[in-house]
Amino acid sequence: MATPVPTKIHYHKQSRELELVFDDGSNFRLSAEYLRVHSPSAEVRGHGAQIPILQHGKRDVMILNIEPAGNYALKITFDDGHDSGIYSWEYLYNLGKNQGELWQMYLDRLKSEGRTRDASAIQIHQVH
Repeated sequence: MATPVPTKIHYHKQSRELELVFDDGSNFRLSAEYLRVHSPSAEVRGHGAQIPILQHGKRDVMILNIEPAGNYALKITFDDGHDSGIYSWEYLYNLGKNQGELWQMYLDRLKSEGRTRDASAIQIHQVH
């Protein structure tokens, strides 16, 4: 069976959610944070590592730009500078279909590693 293809892609800036409607009727709203922490890039997936590198402090991340990568994927640029992930239609579809489970696994891993969704609250003051 062929991978469903998006018929509509819309980024909702206020809610920071990417809405994807696929040709099989599936409709997903994926938050910028969810997309960022599940980036298919080597930086996140690891360079051949079996366990992805935990992304944390991404609660407030926003999408700056979305552009097509051929006819099979999206290249997403985030405001934290991350822009190396190529999100294939199949990958986006799987993120949508498995969103509940993948999100809970992410939250559980944050907790077990003592990390948080919030950016560091450390403030640096320079003396002049």
